[in-house]
Amino acid sequence: MPETIHLLPDLLISQIAAGEVVDRPASVLKELLENALDAGGSTLQIQLEEGGVKRIRLGDDGRGIARDELALALTRHATSKIASLSDLENVATLGFRGEALASIAAVARVAITSRQNGAPHAWRLVGEADARPEPAALAVGTVVEMRDLYYNTPARRKFLKSEQTEFAHCAETVKRIALAHPAVAFTLSHNSRVNLHLPRSDAHSRAGAVLGDDFLAESRALDVQAGPLRVFGYCALPAYSRPRGDAQYCYVNGRFVRDKVLAHALREAYRDLLHGSRYPAYCLFVDIDPAAVDVNVHPQKTDVRFRDARSVHQFVFHAVQRLLANPLSAEAPVGHSAPPLLVPSANSAAFERDGENDDRGAGGGNPRPTPFFPPHGAFQPALRVGERVGERVGGDSYLAFARAALPANSDNTAAETAWSDDGDAAPPLGYALAQLHSIYILAQNARGLVIVDMHAAHERILYEKLKQAFDEQRIATQGLLIPAVFSADDIDLATTEEHADALRRLGFDLAPLGPRQLAVRGVPALLEAADPAALARALLADLREHGVSQALTAHRDALLGTLACHGAVRARRLLSIPEMNALLRQMEATERSGHCNHGRPTWAQMSLAELDQHFLRGR
Repeated sequence: MPETIHLLPDLLISQIAAGEVVDRPASVLKELLENALDAGGSTLQIQLEEGGVKRIRLGDDGRGIARDELALALTRHATSKIASLSDLENVATLGFRGEALASIAAVARVAITSRQNGAPHAWRLVGEADARPEPAALAVGTVVEMRDLYYNTPARRKFLKSEQTEFAHCAETVKRIALAHPAVAFTLSHNSRVNLHLPRSDAHSRAGAVLGDDFLAESRALDVQAGPLRVFGYCALPAYSRPRGDAQYCYVNGRFVRDKVLAHALREAYRDLLHGSRYPAYCLFVDIDPAAVDVNVHPQKTDVRFRDARSVHQFVFHAVQRLLANPLSAEAPVGHSAPPLLVPSANSAAFERDGENDDRGAGGGNPRPTPFFPPHGAFQPALRVGERVGERVGGDSYLAFARAALPANSDNTAAETAWSDDGDAAPPLGYALAQLHSIYILAQNARGLVIVDMHAAHERILYEKLKQAFDEQRIATQGLLIPAVFSADDIDLATTEEHADALRRLGFDLAPLGPRQLAVRGVPALLEAADPAALARALLADLREHGVSQALTAHRDALLGTLACHGAVRARRLLSIPEMNALLRQMEATERSGHCNHGRPTWAQMSLAELDQHFLRGR
C-alpha cells in the first residue's frame, strides 16, 4: 500500500531523541551532573549499580525544583536556562537544550525528588504517565534516580559493554567534570563501594587528585590572557608522554570538549618534542566570550565551533609552544626543577640513538673500554675533540662551537676550574665532572648529579640554531676545500638545477660534475663535520618529493631535524671539561633542550636524596 506521511507518537519521538543524547550510562551521568552543577550543587553524591545500567542515583545540594515544575522538568524542550535566541548565543550554563531528562525518561525508569530552600518538605515525582508529585523527605537539593536503562528498547541494551567497562566510562565522566569544578565535592560509589572521593579543593589539588601527583610533577603551569581570550592549566613535559591520548583534557568555558582546532594546536605545540608514536598529556582550560563560540553543535555538547577558529588556534599554539620552549634558566616544572632520572619505557626501540655511529656491542661483543675521567682536582686532560680511543679522525665543528660558547675573555683553564663546592651557585645543569664511556656527560648541580646525553643535547642545540638561521635567511655556507663528489641520476641533476635558490638558502652549494655526478662544494657551516654527500642526497630527495614550497614550509622542521642529527657530535667523541661545560651552558640557553627533536630526553637529574637512599645513607 502507498506510504503516507504521518506524525510520530510523542514517546517514539523522545526515544529517537534519546539515541542522540543517551548512548550509554556515562551519557546519562554526564547530563545529570551538568544539571546538578547548573543548579548550584556544591556536594554531589553518585551511586551506581552494575556499571550504571541497573541504577544511577545522583544527589546534590543545589537550589532544587518547585513542586509545580517537576513534571515540566521531564518534558522535552523545557528548560530554565534560556528563553531567547540571545540567551542561546551567550549561554553560560553546561546544559540548555531541555532534552536530557526527557530523553532519559524515554528509555529508563526515572524518579525525581527535590526540595527548595524554605519549603516545608520535598516532593517526589516518578516519571510515568499521569504521575503526580507526592510528599517526600529530603534536605535542600535534588535527587535524580534512573533505573533499568533501555528496559523498553532491548535492542539498544545489547550494544552496552561489560559492567566494568561501563563503570570505567562513568568514572572517567566524573573525573572530566570534577577537573573543571574543584570547588565542588564529588563522591562516586559502585555497587555500594566508594571508588572515588574528591573533597572541595583548589585547581592544583584537584588536578593532582584526578590526574596524579606524577602528572603535576612533570608539568608546567600555564596562564596566558589576551583580551577576552585566556588559556590556563597544566602541560606535561615530554617525559610524561603517553602511548595513547588518554591523558588529554581540554575545556572551553568549563565544558569538556573534543575540538579539532584545539587538538591540532596542541599537537603542533608538542611536535618538536615528542616521538611520532607518543601523545602529550595536558589539562587546559580556554575561557572565551560565550558569544564567540557556538556550543549548540552536537546533542552531547562535546563539540564546539569558534567564530574565529584561526585566532583561537594560534593563541593556544603559541602559548603552549612558548611554555614548553622555555630554556632551563627560565621556568621550572610544577613539581620540581628538572626531569627525573627516567627513560621512555614504551616503544623503546623508537628511542634508539637516531643517526649515531654508536658501536657499543657491535658484533655481539662488549663495548671497547674508554677512559672515565676522575672528579675535578684529579682531572686528566681528555683527547682532543674528533679523536676516538686509540685512533684519530678528521676535525669536528663541535670544537669551534664549544669554544664559541665559552664566556668572553676566558681560557680553558678558567673553564676547567669553574666547578665549585658551592652548589647553590651552580647553574641549572651544574658543572661538568667527567665523561662516561664518551657518551654521557656527568655534572654536579645544586640538587645532585646531572647526566647528559651529549649527542641528543647537541642535536637539539643545532636544530634550534638551524631553525632560527633558516627563518632569518642567514644560514651560512662553509666551503669545502675538496668537494665531495657522488653519483647522481638525471632526476638528481634536474632537481639541483630547478631548486638552486632553495639549496643556497639552506646553505648548500651543489654543481654538476659531468653527466652522472654532482659535487658538493659547500654545506651549512653548522654541519661542516657531517657527510656532505649524505646530506645532499637527503635534501634532494626531500625537494623532489615535496617540491620547494612544501619542503621549505610544512616539511622544514623534518628536514632541518635530519640535518641536525647528521651534524651533532657522535657518541665515542671525547670532550674536554671546557667543551662539556660549553655544551651545558648552551643547553640552558636553548629552547626545548630537555628533549632532542626525535623525542628522546637529553638529560636526567638524580638528587642527593635519591643517591643517599640508594646507598642506604642515614640508616
